[in-house]
Amino acid sequence: MSAFHHEGSNGKVWGVVLLDKIGVIHLDKQDLLLLFDKELRRDLQSPGYQREENEYLVRHVSMHGDRGFIIHSNLNEDNARNVIQEEINHFNRLGVGFEWKVYSYDKPEHLKGILEEENFSIEPRESLMVLEIKDLQPHSHWDEQTYIKEIEDEKGIREIISLIDTIWEESHEELGDRLWRDKQNDPESLFLYGIYDENQLVSAAWMYFEKNSSFASLWGGSTLPNYRGKGYYSSLLSVRANKATEKGYRYLTVDASPMSKPILEKHGFLCLAYSYGCQSPEPPQS
Repeated sequence: MSAFHHEGSNGKVWGVVLLDKIGVIHLDKQDLLLLFDKELRRDLQSPGYQREENEYLVRHVSMHGDRGFIIHSNLNEDNARNVIQEEINHFNRLGVGFEWKVYSYDKPEHLKGILEEENFSIEPRESLMVLEIKDLQPHSHWDEQTYIKEIEDEKGIREIISLIDTIWEESHEELGDRLWRDKQNDPESLFLYGIYDENQLVSAAWMYFEKNSSFASLWGGSTLPNYRGKGYYSSLLSVRANKATEKGYRYLTVDASPMSKPILEKHGFLCLAYSYGCQSPEPPQS
């Protein structure tokens, strides 16, 4: 393995890039974070959303009346509060709420705190985990009566949502509508999988293939309490990694809960940063 410094187009040295014996480039954590930030934040194109960009941020507005989100921002101490209020006003005019996704390297450093002061609800911290797929160790572990299958129809997606509702004790109807809509509109961009005990869905997860990106993003990974500790999370990870490899993607990424992070680290995922979902105040009723 040899190393050299990679210089960006702005002349700045990004970090150390590793070459293996056959000349394949392996990015270090700093470069992986730069690649993630470019492809899945600044340049992200999300199905069913209109991407809008200005000098301060990138926002995504649902074409179907769902909540929007802000995935990237470039703020400072002087303009942060004004820009935040402008975004609240913007989405209020649309009559929908939105998520402002904050990462631990965003500026200003206390952006999350400013959002909280502006009455955003701050969700628990998650870990931004990334893996080069070729480094994933294969895994499979099954009881005789369990099996895994790809879910492609509306009935199966509604079963996933019912599973998640049961685990989290709240409604995810909007998520179910979006998953089914995305699967219909672009079936090759979304793959969903479930693990069944006989005919009961007990664990489920899905994956989006991000367009013009090196990354496939992992979502879900929910398992009924009585079925945890059986390796189902790892099995769903493996089947999605195999599909991503088949489709030519190089990296997997996931915002991991504290429960999932140790499992992902066991499989070789690197923690690049931390993220917070910051949910806007609900818009006034018209």
